[in-house]
Amino acid sequence: MKEKKKAIIYQLMPRWFTNCNEKCVPHGTIRQNGCGKLADIDEDKLRQIKSLGATHVWYTGVIEHATATRYTRQGIKPCNPHVVKGKAGSPYAIRDYYDVCPDLAVKVKDRMAEFEALIERTHRTGLKAIIDFVPNHVAREYESDVKPAHVQDLGEGDNPMMFFDPKNNFFYITGQEFAPQGVDLGHGDDAYREFPARATGNDCYTASPHRDDWFETVKLNYGIDPWNGSTHFDPVPSTWLKMLDILKFWAAKGVDGFRCDMAHMVPVAFWQWAIGQIKAIHPDIVFIAEIYDVALYRSYIYDGGFDYLYDKVTLYDTLRGILCEGWAASELTRCWQTVEGIGGNMLNFLENHDEQRIASQQFLGDAFKALPALVVSATMSTGPFMLYAGQELGEPAADAEGYSGHDGRTTIFDYWSVPTLRRWHQGKPTAAERRLRALYHKVLGLCNSNKALACGQFFDLMYVNQDTLDTRHQYAYLRYHGGEMVLVVANFGDQAVDAIVRIPQHALDCAQMAHGTYRCTELMTQESTLVTLSADTCVTIHADAHGAAILALKP
Repeated sequence: MKEKKKAIIYQLMPRWFTNCNEKCVPHGTIRQNGCGKLADIDEDKLRQIKSLGATHVWYTGVIEHATATRYTRQGIKPCNPHVVKGKAGSPYAIRDYYDVCPDLAVKVKDRMAEFEALIERTHRTGLKAIIDFVPNHVAREYESDVKPAHVQDLGEGDNPMMFFDPKNNFFYITGQEFAPQGVDLGHGDDAYREFPARATGNDCYTASPHRDDWFETVKLNYGIDPWNGSTHFDPVPSTWLKMLDILKFWAAKGVDGFRCDMAHMVPVAFWQWAIGQIKAIHPDIVFIAEIYDVALYRSYIYDGGFDYLYDKVTLYDTLRGILCEGWAASELTRCWQTVEGIGGNMLNFLENHDEQRIASQQFLGDAFKALPALVVSATMSTGPFMLYAGQELGEPAADAEGYSGHDGRTTIFDYWSVPTLRRWHQGKPTAAERRLRALYHKVLGLCNSNKALACGQFFDLMYVNQDTLDTRHQYAYLRYHGGEMVLVVANFGDQAVDAIVRIPQHALDCAQMAHGTYRCTELMTQESTLVTLSADTCVTIHADAHGAAILALKP
């Protein structure tokens, strides 16, 4: 029986992944700043991604979303720029669920064919492709101009006189015009007008959301009345049927998975209904939930049918607290305890498009200091690990790109170029960028080349090492599989240590490891020595400052 591989997901935004313009200007147009194309993500770049240890690529921002760029000559109705964030627009304000973003096409009329060719290239390279599914909200001017003949647009046939109606796709703020606070909706013929106003995507049921709300989006109605919480799932709501059709459409294009945006804002009953039907047709397709409510984790796995969930509020937040706020490394024990039994379903990460870059001044300021967090996040469980394009090069996100200011993030709203990726594509990375990428290559490569890390069990060693380790700065655990064991010691401190780690008899029993002499190989350096394991053995492990040791023990 073939053992399941640990998923390593590489997230990239085609808009800036291959854009090598060195003279981008804040608030620049696509003509000024340029834009990466799907066709630019060739097999060479995909092989480089795979060489990091990646198994999947998440193409972020592929589906057509609201943008200030006009494609009128190509038959695409322009968006009102007053309800677009930035010149490029948010990839989470979907304009047409059945189309590809024209910015990403070399030839706009061939945009779907160029996407299909990218999926084929991805598969030829031995990688799987993930795209976004954004089920909770759409752009305020949602309108599909290429939808299949049998499809009715979202909002088509709604009764705008009702705030809530199970048959409606939107929630209507009856009798009130859309008037967001702090947002210029324009004047005269260019003004954006919406009457009656519709509820905004972040559950803002008012005609006057704030600029910091998701004012550019409209909340979708899945059959729950926001005023009293009553559910209306029978007959199946119109929104459910339309969303299922969208999932079927993209699954038929050959994508291997969906990263489902703000999945916890959509009822679990919908996911149970929809995921089951998609998997009946495409049994290997994966569903990843962006979710921030720990209380819902098990329901969205066991009831909803999700394969993987974001683990931000446990592992990510704890690692950031250790790196930046002086939290004790021993707090990591609480993380796996919180998700015990579903650890293999948790997707771990240190960066994504919502979070600040590790190397940014707003986070850590030095990507190398995150090595112990990288090792823990990538090797603690069999669940997926995700990295964000440029993370492996120490991208600091130091630019103020336009709609996005100095926030430590790479913009999702502006046309831009990422300096570290630009240098990499041009063959001009700095020595530090090469060195960091080599570290990522080693750590992520181990995730599937070593069976204990790929599919083994986890054993926390902290409970027997309170007197041997500096629990404020060190964290130690085992992974074991098939008579082999890996010992991991992460050192979050700013001093190198020779950590004394006690391995209890119970751990040896669980791993089915007999007393005796074992070869101990440091997997990062390949240095090897012999150790003797017996009841409650203590092993001395060297870990550099802001470093980690990964040691394989074999008979």
